Amino acid sequence: MSSEKTLTDKFTQALTYSVKKHQKQLRKGTDTPYVSHLLAVAGLVLEYGGDEEEAIAALLHDAPEDQQVPIEEISDLFGSRVAGIVAECSDTFEKPKPPWRERKEKYIENIPRTSQSATLVSLADKLHNSRTLLMDYRLVGEDLWDRFNGKKEGTLWYYRSMVEAFRKITANPMLDEFDRVVTELENLSG
Repeated sequence: MSSEKTLTDKFTQALTYSVKKHQKQLRKGTDTPYVSHLLAVAGLVLEYGGDEEEAIAALLHDAPEDQQVPIEEISDLFGSRVAGIVAECSDTFEKPKPPWRERKEKYIENIPRTSQSATLVSLADKLHNSRTLLMDYRLVGEDLWDRFNGKKEGTLWYYRSMVEAFRKITANPMLDEFDRVVTELENLSG
């Protein structure tokens, strides 16, 4: 990891690439452009000490799963380190995708083996997703869960399991915020 904290044209290229790839995608059940999530995750990565390549991986972390971008394309454009982080943050490359619960269990099981960089990006991703869930729950209540394959029980299980898995491998202060948000969501939704 470089100690350099400035962003270069490579970040700008990744930002433009990411916006183009996700241009027509919206957040589940909303009219919010999906890129808002990618920007938030990249912002969290930078705020919690990540370097440029980790922030680029944050911008691209959903491209293989959501937009079927080959990991080789990411490697060619942004380097093998970025591609490796993105690959570690993906729960499957299989087509068709395995069942939701099976994918999530496998992802959680792999958390102890992820690199520090992938842990940072994944934690930022999960924190932003849980914050959005909490905000949306306050707006729409129990109807929120219909947006998700895991429904209420599975979604809450997944986020609590992610908190516990991360707790075993990192002391990043972002984890405490993730735990607080998940706890609040659990308490609000009963």
